[in-house]
Amino acid sequence: MTYTEQNLAAVAKRENNQKRGYLVVNPLQGKHLPVSPGEAFRMFDALAGLLIREYEGERLLLVGFAETATAVGAAAAAALGSLYIQTTREQLRGAEYFYFSEAHSHATEQKLVKGDLDRAAEQAGRIVFIEDEITTGNTIRNITALLEQAYPGRFVFSAASLLNGMDADCLQAYADRGIRLHWLLKTCHEGYERLAEGYRGDGKYYRCNINIPAISVREERITAGYQDARRLTDGGAYREACRRMGRTALELLKPAAEERFLVVGTEEFMYPALMLARLLEEGGHPVRCHSTTRSPIAVSSEEGYPLHERYELRSLYDRERTTYVYELAKYDRVCIVTDAQEGAEEGLHSLINALASCGNERIHVIRWCPS
Repeated sequence: MTYTEQNLAAVAKRENNQKRGYLVVNPLQGKHLPVSPGEAFRMFDALAGLLIREYEGERLLLVGFAETATAVGAAAAAALGSLYIQTTREQLRGAEYFYFSEAHSHATEQKLVKGDLDRAAEQAGRIVFIEDEITTGNTIRNITALLEQAYPGRFVFSAASLLNGMDADCLQAYADRGIRLHWLLKTCHEGYERLAEGYRGDGKYYRCNINIPAISVREERITAGYQDARRLTDGGAYREACRRMGRTALELLKPAAEERFLVVGTEEFMYPALMLARLLEEGGHPVRCHSTTRSPIAVSSEEGYPLHERYELRSLYDRERTTYVYELAKYDRVCIVTDAQEGAEEGLHSLINALASCGNERIHVIRWCPS
């Protein structure tokens, strides 16, 4: 399939961000907008295909950027059979980190587990950073400089993204550093800021209750085969672990024929949710999937604007953090897929209440956790 700006790049207005006033929303990514999982995986596989042709026989470490590129990174690593790790903004018990920043993001701090990079340095010779979109490339340049200092002469670097909006100067800066670039679609961001400023931001905004929901919710905990992609893993093994989790979830859900499903992931935890959604779709069920996000995006009633309704939530990972979910609707059943553990109750309640406010009455929670 040939991807175009019309089907991969919708401009939205960031809220309270002085560094960049716009956000490019990819309707097929399964983050902000609900998508058929088959469409999302076809796009991920198209990006992976570029890397397979380019790096066959090389020992690769793929690094997916949190939070929006965690699923595309995992899917690409699975297709290549490479090592995989995602960046994270969460705090992992007992881990030492490399810290770097993503200046334009709402949540700027990014981390990689240092011990896992030490192990990867013994196995891989090239790091490929996976992003949904690269605009200036400054974030990746920052992390490559850090890793070159930590592992002199050990790695060469590439970057692959669904969208690339780099201008000529940014592209030259990468060429000068010897960082190879790959993308599905080249975009030009000239005019995006002005376009975003012109949107009214007059959509529907909801702040969701953190109290115990009025509806009954079925919750299941799956511990078998748990893997955390915030730690170094094998891409193929991670895919199989997610598939096993998904098949276990299907046994618990016992979906009836023709039931319409929504599957909702939580923040960085996108890929396992998409995998369950894909299994449902392969079973003949109409299904859509997307995830909660830290990004506060203005919503608008204007036709052609990508986001019209926003639900403000409490995070399942940090009770002091505000998160969001967009464009909810009524389905026959909804399945929330998360790896959040202790202290998630208020965040989970806010998400369930958001779903219930749209008429959803059959809501399931699947926690994929180590214990």
